[in-house]
Order: sequence, then structure tokens, then C-alpha cells
Amino acid sequence: MLKSWTGLNTQQYIQGILIDKAKQRLAATNTSVSEIAYELGFEHPQSFSKLFKTKTSQSPLAFRASFNN
Repeated sequence: MLKSWTGLNTQQYIQGILIDKAKQRLAATNTSVSEIAYELGFEHPQSFSKLFKTKTSQSPLAFRASFNN
């Protein structure tokens, strides 16, 4: 059902929500990338960073830096 409503499978949908939450935290706080990864349920910050880069074409730190310019 989810796929018919959103065009995404369950994993893609959840990952999209996680990336949106991560973007909000990266833009609005100085919380470390590792802490954000753990808060979002990632066991390894590297897994979070890899997913973030795959979905946004930039690293979490590069995304955060774009708000400081």
C-alpha cells in the first residue's frame, strides 16, 4: 500500500524521513554528526554518513557548512 501511495518501498520511505530529520538537526544545532546518527537509531555513524551522502550527494558536514556561509 505504501508503495502505491508514495512510490517508495518501506525502506526508502523510512530513510527519507531519517534524512529529513538529520537535515533539520544539522541545520539547527551544533550536535555532532555521530550524536545525530545515534539519535536517529544508527549503530555506526559511518553508516549514517554513507546513507546521507547517497541520498543528498553531500556529506553531513558539507551540508552543515552550507548553512554557515
